[in-house]
Amino acid sequence: MRKFNTQLLPLFFLTLWIFCGCGNNTGNGREAETATEVAVGGQKVSPTQSTQAKIGNVDVKVQYGSPAVRNRTIWGDLVPYGEVWRTGANEATFVEFSKDVNVEGKPLKAGKYSLFTIPREKEDWVVIFNAEWNLQHGHYQYKEENDVLRVEVTPQWVQHSEENLSINVEDQTLVIRWEKLRLPIRIN
Repeated sequence: MRKFNTQLLPLFFLTLWIFCGCGNNTGNGREAETATEVAVGGQKVSPTQSTQAKIGNVDVKVQYGSPAVRNRTIWGDLVPYGEVWRTGANEATFVEFSKDVNVEGKPLKAGKYSLFTIPREKEDWVVIFNAEWNLQHGHYQYKEENDVLRVEVTPQWVQHSEENLSINVEDQTLVIRWEKLRLPIRIN
């Protein structure tokens, strides 16, 4: 009798979960691809990253899932234009400010917020700070009525491609980088 490989069991159940239509689907056909970001063989494909820094006298903490490009078309395909994106992978990305700040010139109270974006093909992107910061399934649980602040930010397209998504504090700016995108969000 052959032995069953128990290391493949998590992958089996994930595959079953995806193809049975379990979970909270949005109907856009991307559920299977995004669900595979969660785990393969018990490991996250998009590992959780965090960063802490200071902007002036404000402590800033960011936590996000860091997906890789992996030879995929990102903008307008994996991450569609005109739709809310969790700005990372797995659980919702969150940003925490120890004191009140201004984001792109608009006030935001101290606290912890989930960070969403709406990428646009030919316009500024919408950056959203949402009160529901502990969302286990990212944009599938997003509710617009919990938005605390929305600002528009001009994306910058650069020559160098970043394989993995990163979110860092640089000077007085929260910078999102992935593929050839650089999205600077001014904070002071």
